[in-house]
Amino acid sequence: MTIPLLVVDAANVVGSVPDGWWRDRAAAAARLRDDLVRVAAEGLPTLPGPLEVVLVVEGRAKHVESVPGVRVVPAPASGDDAIVDVVRANPPDRPCAVVTADRALRDRVTALHATVLGPRTVRRA
Repeated sequence: MTIPLLVVDAANVVGSVPDGWWRDRAAAAARLRDDLVRVAAEGLPTLPGPLEVVLVVEGRAKHVESVPGVRVVPAPASGDDAIVDVVRANPPDRPCAVVTADRALRDRVTALHATVLGPRTVRRA
């Protein structure tokens, strides 16, 4: 069985909810990472688990560390470029979805045969 890959654009997902994330970007990214542990185990309605979850962080959140179930990739420069690199490295026969609302990034990853999900698919209700 092939475990699908879920790549999460941390900056975009964190920024999708005005909950004060701008006061501490690293803490907001760490909360998202912790929420994604459940997603890795259980999956999503359109992407059943288990999933390999990769959270791409950048800027002030680049020191957030991986935890069991969620691999954190710090972007050396552009977060979008790092996400595209993760998707590009994914084998073509393995399902891959990217969580973002960034239109330019959506176009780049769909060109690599990834599907795109909106930020609300991984945010806590």
